[in-house]
Amino acid sequence: MKPTFNKNLRFLVVGLGLMGGSYAYALSKRGFQVYAIDIQPKTIAYAKKSGLIKDGAVMDVDLIRQADVILFGLYPNAMVDWIKTYQEYMRPNTLISDVAGVKHRIVETIQSFLRDDVEFIASHPMAGKEVSGVEHANDEMFQQANFIITPTEKNSEAAIAFMKQFAKELDFANISILSCEKHDEMIGYVSQLTHVIAISLMNANDDPDLVHYTGDSFRDLTRIARINENLWTELFFLNKENLMKEIDDFTDALLKLKQTLKEEDTDTLKQMMILSTQRRKLFDKPKKR
Repeated sequence: MKPTFNKNLRFLVVGLGLMGGSYAYALSKRGFQVYAIDIQPKTIAYAKKSGLIKDGAVMDVDLIRQADVILFGLYPNAMVDWIKTYQEYMRPNTLISDVAGVKHRIVETIQSFLRDDVEFIASHPMAGKEVSGVEHANDEMFQQANFIITPTEKNSEAAIAFMKQFAKELDFANISILSCEKHDEMIGYVSQLTHVIAISLMNANDDPDLVHYTGDSFRDLTRIARINENLWTELFFLNKENLMKEIDDFTDALLKLKQTLKEEDTDTLKQMMILSTQRRKLFDKPKKR
């Protein structure tokens, strides 16, 4: 029988980075039992001292055996290897979820070898910061953020309902259900392409004095250029087909704008700006009451 969402559950967070640490912070703050596994002893020590977790270790199979729900804050490929290695210690009906920014290839792989009495229900909190590490953990970034659940035919309605309740408990503003394929297509545009643009901007000009001249527009546009090169290289390659398509489409739009300048096509340029303004209004978030 799959776990139902209640305060008696034992959560195990594997990987106490920014997202895993923020999950631990948010759950502990709301009175849940939270434990953790992380490769860094100092990270476990910090999390215990700060009250993010009740206990933790670099590795302790008893923590795995006792967990009702396991939440992964690992890089995607590391998560696959970890589950393959340690699934034998999971109790029957353990529910597993993640924070990974890509789904199709990862979910398909995990569900292909996962024990029949353990369920992996993938999800993606669309929240984050340009900093990393458990010391930056908080739950404020979840407020007004989107939460995406990506079930497959191997997932139960109970698991989907559990993740919906999980997201509501952590104050996510909007919860969506997408297929893994649709998620990766969408994320290639709204997340990965935006990082590609920010990276490209910071690589396009090496003038060290730019910092003295820029305003808020440049700082806002390049905030995400402060990037974890190991994680994002992995994410880009795992979703490269979708990302390359989005880069091509963006390049077409950029070249169209360039052509309006070359031809001094005022009307087309203004229409592009009007359309941009209209579409951007859809993303303005109302203040949460």
